[in-house]
Order: sequence, then structure tokens, then C-alpha cells
Amino acid sequence: MAADIATALIAAGGATILAVVTYGLTKKREREADLRKERLAHYKDFIASLSGVITGEDTPDGQRAFARACNNLNLVAPQQVIQALQTFQDEIRASNTNKNRERHDQLLSRLLFEIRRDLGIWPKDSQDFKVELWASGSHTNQPPQVPQVDAASRRS
Repeated sequence: MAADIATALIAAGGATILAVVTYGLTKKREREADLRKERLAHYKDFIASLSGVITGEDTPDGQRAFARACNNLNLVAPQQVIQALQTFQDEIRASNTNKNRERHDQLLSRLLFEIRRDLGIWPKDSQDFKVELWASGSHTNQPPQVPQVDAASRRS
């Protein structure tokens, strides 16, 4: 009879431990999924903010949105993404007098490679992954064109 009680206690204890472990692992996966969603949202904001800092299309609001998006990545992105971001920021900062278009494109590609790797994009990208940003073609930071009035239209 004592053996029956011991067996029942062991079985109950094992079931309890199994339930606690399963619950803990499930909660851990839920937290990881929530963090993945959060990172994806921040990555989308960052990519959208890049349009506000493209040469010829940059605006003060675009610069502020870009700064906010970069700062938010420091909270949720893994170290490889943050390092690639900081290297990219060093290249594009206004105080950099040695800006180089090829280096800019390499660093942006590396940053997006790290972001895509963090997101687990499948199939995996190759190390020679390259991206280019598209500009709308409208020049928002240039002064508006003043219509030319010829001498004949000035006479009334």
C-alpha cells in the first residue's frame, strides 16, 4: 500500500512539474513572438523613415522621424543590427566630410542584411546582398519655382 501511495505521489509530482515546464515554455515562446512582432514594427518604421533622409528628398520632419526610428531600434534590435546601424549612421552623418556613395550603399546593404537575418527571412540572403533606395523624384527641399512672366504679359 505504501508503494501505491509513493507511485501516486511521484506521478502527481511528475504531472505537476510537466505542467509547470510546459506553461513556462509556452509563455517564453509567446514573449518571443511578441518581441518579433515589435521588432518587425520598428524595422518597418525605420525603413519608412529612410525615405525622409534620401538626398534631394530630405526634410526636417524626415530627419526627426529617422532619428526616432534609429533610437527605437536600440531598444529591440540585436547587437549585430545595432552595430550595422551605427556604422551606417557614421557614414551618413552631416559631419562626415568623406562621404562615399559606394560605402553608403555597402553599409546600408549590410544593415538591411542584418535586419533580414534577425527576422529569419528564408531563404537566407547571401553575403553579397545589395539594396538600393528609390527616390520619388520630387525635390522637396528645393525652393519653389517662380513662374517666369514675359514682358508682353505684363502690359495691361
